[in-house]
Parts: sequence; C-alpha cells; structure tokens
Amino acid sequence: MPSRRLLRRATRFAPLVAAARLSFVLALAPLTCNTALAQSDDDRLLAAKDAARLGDRAKLTALASDLQGSELGAYPTYWLLSATLKRPGDVDDNAIRAFLTREDGTYLADKLRGEWLKQLGRYGRWSVFDAEYPKLVQGDPELNCYALQSRLARGDAAALDDARALWLTQLEVPEGCQPVLNALVAQGKVGTTDVWARVRRQVETGKQGAARATLQYLPEGQTPSAKLFDLVLDKPLPYLIKQPAGSLDGRTSRELAVLALARIAKNDPAMAAEQLDRLGARLTPEDRAYAWAYAGWQAAFRLMPEALGYYRKADAALGKPLAAPLVSDDALAFRTRAALRAQDWGEVLRSIEAMAPAQAAQPEWVYWLGRAKKAGGQLEAANALFARLSGQPHFYGTLADEEMGRSITVPPKARPASPEELAKAGANPAFRRALALNRLGLRTEAVREWNWGTRGLSDRDLLAAAEVARRAEFYDRAIYSAEKTRGEHDFSLRYLAPYADQVRPAARSAQVDEAWVYGLMRQESRFVTGARSSVGASGLMQLMPATARWVAKKIGLADYHPGRVTDTEVNLMLGTSYLRLVKESLDNHPVLASAAYNAGPGRARKWKDVKPLEGAVYAETIPFSETRDYVKKVMNNAVYYGALFDGTPPSLKRLLGTVAPRGGADASLLEKGEELP
Repeated sequence: MPSRRLLRRATRFAPLVAAARLSFVLALAPLTCNTALAQSDDDRLLAAKDAARLGDRAKLTALASDLQGSELGAYPTYWLLSATLKRPGDVDDNAIRAFLTREDGTYLADKLRGEWLKQLGRYGRWSVFDAEYPKLVQGDPELNCYALQSRLARGDAAALDDARALWLTQLEVPEGCQPVLNALVAQGKVGTTDVWARVRRQVETGKQGAARATLQYLPEGQTPSAKLFDLVLDKPLPYLIKQPAGSLDGRTSRELAVLALARIAKNDPAMAAEQLDRLGARLTPEDRAYAWAYAGWQAAFRLMPEALGYYRKADAALGKPLAAPLVSDDALAFRTRAALRAQDWGEVLRSIEAMAPAQAAQPEWVYWLGRAKKAGGQLEAANALFARLSGQPHFYGTLADEEMGRSITVPPKARPASPEELAKAGANPAFRRALALNRLGLRTEAVREWNWGTRGLSDRDLLAAAEVARRAEFYDRAIYSAEKTRGEHDFSLRYLAPYADQVRPAARSAQVDEAWVYGLMRQESRFVTGARSSVGASGLMQLMPATARWVAKKIGLADYHPGRVTDTEVNLMLGTSYLRLVKESLDNHPVLASAAYNAGPGRARKWKDVKPLEGAVYAETIPFSETRDYVKKVMNNAVYYGALFDGTPPSLKRLLGTVAPRGGADASLLEKGEELP
C-alpha cells in the first residue's frame, strides 16, 4: 500500500487530478503487492522443495516459518514432518497431531497420517495406530497389513481369515505384511500346497527373490537349497534333462520340475511341450494341467497357433475344464484370446464360463461371451449380455450398442456451470492449491491435490470444477473431473479438443482424420504440452527423440533440432506426419497404425495373422496389455470425437474393420528397405 507521506505529496503537487490518481494507485497497489508477494512465495516454496530433496533441514525449517499462512504454506511443514518419520528418535507425535488438526480434511493431512500410521505399525504402537487408522481416507496394502497386525495383537482370530486373501495376491511383501504371512503359516492357515502355489505365481511374474523367501515356509526337509533353486530357474532345460528316472517321486522334485517347465515355456513353449510329453505320468494330473496351461499361456502371448492345443491338454490332464485358482486370471484370459484368434466361438464360450465370477464380469469378457452366444444362435442370451454394457462410454460399451443395432448417443449436454457454481469451485482450497502447484511445475502434487478435491462432489460441482480446470488449461484434470459425473454430463469437457487452430491444419496437411488425432492425443498426453514419459517421449503427441528426428528428416523440416519437439506446432506436425507414414505402411488401417504408434510398426505388423482378422479381435489379442488398452481407448475416443465434431458418430466396427493377413503388400511411402522407427 502507498504510504501516507506519498499520498500527501501526490495531493499537494497535483490537486486537480489527485482523486483520480489516488484511486488508480489504491486500486493498483494491492495487485502489485500481491503479485510480488506471490512471486516471493513461489520462490520460497521451490527452494523449500529443493531443501527437502537435499535433506537440508535447517533451510527447510526457516522456509517453513516464512511460508506460514500462505496458500501452499502447509507443504514445507509437511516435508519437515515427513522427514522426521524416517528418523524414529525425531518423531514428535504432538507436532504431527497439531498439523493434522490444523490441516484437517486436506490431502496433505491424509498423506502424513498414512506415513505416521506406517511408523506406528512398524514399532507396534497399536493403541495410537487404532485411534488414527479409522480417520485415514486413502490407504494402501501395507497399511491394511498393519491393521491386520493390530487385530492379531488384540487376539482377533478372524484377522487371519481376512489375511488369507493376501497369500496369492501380495506377491512382493511390504514390511508390514511379513508378520501377517508368518502368522498365517504358524497358525496352519496355509499348507505346503499353498506355499508352492505362491512360489509358482511369484516365478510367473518374475519375482524370483520373493519366491526364494516363500520357500522358507516349507516344512523342514522339503526346502530346496538356494543353489538348486537357482539352477532350476537359470538353466531349466539342462536341469530337466539330467533328472534320472524315478526322480520325480517326491513333492519337492515334482514342484521343481514344474517350475523348470514354466521357465522353459517362458522362452520356448514348443520346447516345454516336448518336455511335458517326455515326462508324461511322472507328474500329477494337477501338475501336468498347470504346466500345459502355462505353455498355452506363453504360446498365446506369442500368437502361436499351438496355444489352444496346449490348453486342451491341460483340460485332459484334469479331466475337466481348466479354472482358477489352479492358474492365474492372465492364463485364462489368454486362452480366450487364443480362441478368438482361432475364431473358435465354442472355445471362447467355454473359456469365459470357466473364469471366476469377478473376472468374467469384466466388460471385455461380457462382450465376447455375448458374441460367442450370438455365434451359437443364442440371440436372447447374447442381447442380455450386450444390454449390460449398453450406454457405457468405453470400447466394449460402444461395440455392444452396435451389436444391438444402435449407434452411440452423446448424452444431452448439461446446463453450463453458473457463475455461482464456478465461484464455488474456484474457491475450493484443494483446487486453489492444485492450480498454484501446477503453475509452479509441481504437477505430481497438483494432480493429487485436484483429485482429492473432487471426492464426494455432486455432478454440478464436478462440471464446475472441470470448467475451472479447462479455463486454467489444466486439461487433464478437466477431463478427469468431467469423467466422474454420474447423471449430468458434458462430453465436450470429457473429450476436450484444445489447440484446434493448430491441430486441424496439421491433421489436414498430413491427411489424417482429426477425430483420430484427438483420440490419440487424449490417450497419449491428456493435452499436457510439457508431458514427458519415463522413456523420453515428449509433447502433445509424445514423440520419442529418434522418431521426431526421423520424421523431421522425412518431411524436410530443415531447421529441426531436438529442443523444438515440445513446441506445440512442431510436435503436431511431426506427430501427424508420423501417423500418416505408419498408417500408409500398414494397409492404411487405423488400428494397426494406433498399435504401431504405441509399440512400433514392426510389432503391429507381427501381430497380424495368416488369415484376415476382425479389427476388434486384433485389438483384443495384442499381447502387450499397455498397447491393447491403448488401441481400444484411442479408437473409442475417435468415435466420440467424431460424434462431437460432426454430430453423427462413426461406427466403431467400421473403423476397426478387418485386418489383412500378414505378408501382403503394404502400401508405403518409405524408401525400399527403410524401416519406421
């Protein structure tokens, strides 16, 4: 604010304009002071973040004091208290309680409470733990284990029954879960068969160290040596070949043979099948079934036509259809995918019906079960399954609608948020902190704050939040907020289309569909221009450095250098040009091009079949879960963008089309012998 002396001088020397000038100064001064203060606070907060990262406690303490009362002032204090929890002698319960009281209901209070609870559980301070745990909003598996430990300490016998579910799901054990698993074994809630089942799951998922630890739960005399176990995992084929006749009579030797077969199948399913045929009846029916199913899973992952035959041998070994819990959900899912590739609808039906109820209820398996029943002439049952998915705005909801002869319908646009609703959202403390953090480039904290702020909001409040985020160009949180509505919807916020003045010319120049480009960008970056993936992809279209450089050369962008890849216009030019090139090199098929954009053109081409494949089957049978999910979302996004842009939604089935057999002549603008990156 201007001083009184300054105001007196202004009045004395300019009496005729004093009132106007004073009014201007008084109006401008708070804005100037607030801007300077905000900038100062920004600098202090970033310095505090660096001090926390470097462990500079003295500097962090000073900055926390300076920032008290500011909008983000809780962060340095949180960083200080969080650091003390790593040093038990420094923990001050009263300071933590004071923070939790002062910041009650905030994201940081819940985060600090979770960290404190882990420290309490680690040192068995159960009375304090039990008082605080019910107040926690966002837990995690380790905290659940500490809660089970507390129940066990109180003599709650039912805690072990609840802990039993962890045995085949918590395959890598956080510190807080180890005593719970120990108690399960000590109290006889799991036996030898359970121990070996856990070891199998751990080996399946590449957790060999965890598997070695699990072996210690076997009864005395049945635990293989570490050297033998490593031999089985590292050199499984020589290990099996050297086993003398009759050596598989004991449980341990049979289990090691099954693990060796699984390890062989991981690299060579056909070799595993050969060894299984050789071993024959030396394994139990359950062991043979598991090994054949594992070989089938790995063969299906490689899109080998032998996969279904291996799965059927598993059924034959058991004398009944293969099912959980003998094998994992992934093994059963890939059986269905193998049946889809083979166009064996009877096998699709049987494999989905063998799934556990929770897995069978997933949208993909509801849809494909409906297709299998439709192929078998069970139209009423098929339509009942499609009706379960109808209207849901995901890939299988759209396909189910089309199976019932409907096109997707964009819900009526909700009434725009009123000024009052926008003001309420803008005043939400979590949203204010999120926007401030996002402005400072602290995106991780910003996203978590925003997500926290959306909890329990009504549809009207969520739509207002989405609009506030859109206006702040916090596009990914605008989409996130709009997607959470339940009754009132605004799909123009769910399917935002920013940067239209740059996207449309780029798509038009590259001769690729604008709705498809937007569908891909929505999945790639959620329109975060500075997005950078863990592997180095950058910008709206998430281009890898080598890809950007290659495309720039291909299209003759002479002044390109790596620093330009995050420039919006350049990123769009390169990304849309790359889309055109991969599409033209892959039968001009958008599904193949979408898969190529995520996983590379070589893989997209390799995932074709020797016969034509329905596009939806190609998408479902992509081996990589990330790419499979990516392609489905990009193509479904394109349908909704098409509906919003043109008023009439394109058919998803038509977009998916038919994927031509591999080995055909691919149209391409590439030079002879050249490969896309």
